[in-house]
Amino acid sequence: MARDLIVFGEDWGAHPSSTQHLVRLLAQDRGVLWVNSIGLRRPRLTARDLGRAWRKLRGGRRVAAAGPQAPFPVVQPLALPMAQGAPARALNRALIGAKVRGASAGLRRPVVWASLPSAVQALGNCGESAVVYYCGDDFGALAGVDHAAALAMEAELAARADLILAASPALAARFPAHKTALLEHGVDFSLFATPQARPADMPEGPVAGFYGALAPWLDLGLVAATARLLPDWRFLFIGAAAAGTDLSPLDGLANVVRLGPRPHDALPAYAQHWTAGVIPFLDNAQIRACNPLKLREYLAAGRPVVSTPFPALQSYVGLVRQASTAEGFAAALLAAAAGPAGPDTARQQAVATESWVARAARAAQLIEAL
Repeated sequence: MARDLIVFGEDWGAHPSSTQHLVRLLAQDRGVLWVNSIGLRRPRLTARDLGRAWRKLRGGRRVAAAGPQAPFPVVQPLALPMAQGAPARALNRALIGAKVRGASAGLRRPVVWASLPSAVQALGNCGESAVVYYCGDDFGALAGVDHAAALAMEAELAARADLILAASPALAARFPAHKTALLEHGVDFSLFATPQARPADMPEGPVAGFYGALAPWLDLGLVAATARLLPDWRFLFIGAAAAGTDLSPLDGLANVVRLGPRPHDALPAYAQHWTAGVIPFLDNAQIRACNPLKLREYLAAGRPVVSTPFPALQSYVGLVRQASTAEGFAAALLAAAAGPAGPDTARQQAVATESWVARAARAAQLIEAL
């Protein structure tokens, strides 16, 4: 019988992460309790952080029967973000443990699945039979994180974990080989490969498209310079601006279009109808360790992909055009526009077997072997 899970992840209901994709599938044959984020940085006296704290306080008063679109219970623990020192850690352990134990009654031999280093504060107080650390990011380089504190918690979590699942080879190399397995990201292939109608708000003409957070790890200077070289193109951004992102390089560019966020299941229609999907990442430690979900989704949609270089692209050599300069990026986009208008089956076939179903099956196999 499959072992149940207590999952410490980000706040449920945001744009689906790899953890959400995997756990939604794992929940089909096991009980799951999802625990919303404890936080990876100390809050500041800003409107954004105060609003987030208020929402968590309100949510912490109850156990939700089901979170937004969640097929299992979701709880919001009351906890001190990035607690330091024995008294604060002990308080968090008691608060989180009490909340989780009350909501997890009936789970069979639950395994703690921790996607955030801060979950280490709850270990030993949740009735868990084993611990899995799912490492999807470099928390020593991830923007918006208290790096030193997060790395200290990660080291403790990795030492206590029975199994570590790493989303990229760079991440896997940081942990003991005897208990670490590579579990790269997957794709909802059917969703992105099934033909969709062109969205009504898709700009006309050649379109270089991107979806995801407008975040500090994007090379917006490169985007701006490329947009100036290709004034007849539209550079389409779908997503919200992350806190601390300097969008000023895009100011005054009439051919940069920002649509704001769209639901995840609406994204394939855009990816199938733009001229090329773009991944304009900066070259930094976070990106060198990343395995972006949008890469496989873009490929499943079948349209050309143009990206700055980073290690995760090595598995798709010949399927993704790479460029580091505005001139190179513009040339790659023009080459993409000169190709066939329909989906390319070679791109789609490259990711057809890399489904979330296959990734979840592998994760289940590793968990049951503990």
